[in-house]
Amino acid sequence: MLVWASTWRPGLVACGVSEDNVLSHLNAAPVASGAPVAAMTMNVTDAETSDQVLALVLSSLDDDKAEEIVSIDLRGRSSIADHMVICSGRSSRQVGAIAEKLTERLKEAFGRTCKIEGKDQGDWVLIDATDVIVHVFRPEVREFYQLEKMWMPTGAKV
Repeated sequence: MLVWASTWRPGLVACGVSEDNVLSHLNAAPVASGAPVAAMTMNVTDAETSDQVLALVLSSLDDDKAEEIVSIDLRGRSSIADHMVICSGRSSRQVGAIAEKLTERLKEAFGRTCKIEGKDQGDWVLIDATDVIVHVFRPEVREFYQLEKMWMPTGAKV
């Protein structure tokens, strides 16, 4: 499996650095000749899988008293991630706290710096943990957007 270290810095392409030069900044592990090359995956090691990240996410959400936790398997259905997790917090403050603690735990356990959007507003926080996308909603906002209905497999009950 080809492993990439994330050394890319935002703005390299915008600063006139060509794509070839950007790729040269990535440290690739050697691949045996003739071996198939896996899709480019950032920050992944043999010991770390999307299922391990999902387990940590679910544990963290449970520890922080998130409500109505739903996990959706996206493998084979979308290239954005392997799993999507949707949950609710009782208030804007709890939504922000759940997201903050989750990103801290992911950084501690896997060394991942997750992308996070919406934490300041606290209505809907999106956490991109590469293999797992997490949505933390206030209940009213979750009901309005109904992401579960959009992403659940056909015939699955929400």
